[in-house]
Amino acid sequence: QLQESGPGLVKPSQTLFLTCSVSGERLTTAPKYWGWIRQPPLKPLEWIGYIRYSGSTYYAPTLSSRTSITSDTSKNQFTLQLDSVTLEDTAVYYCAGSDGPVVTPDRFQYDAWGPGIQVTVSS
Repeated sequence: QLQESGPGLVKPSQTLFLTCSVSGERLTTAPKYWGWIRQPPLKPLEWIGYIRYSGSTYYAPTLSSRTSITSDTSKNQFTLQLDSVTLEDTAVYYCAGSDGPVVTPDRFQYDAWGPGIQVTVSS
């Protein structure tokens, strides 16, 4: 089971931090991958990136310059950091888990999916 948490409102140019709390499975269990996906208003789902059970990461090229995903294994949580947010970063953000390296936002590729958290970028 996954649960996203973080601020619902962020100002432009600020850094967004979202945390996904994982229960029922350890982050470090092979071959788990833990990802972030988002859906802007009236737009399709967009894959952001993942962190592997070993701690290595991979990001969507369009977002890689300002994205970082880290994990806290003691809390069994992983965190999305998105720098220099703009209005276009307004979206519902989801965390998800899979048994392999998924690089698409296709929900059916994941075996666990959080309920989502609305993030609005506004001054």
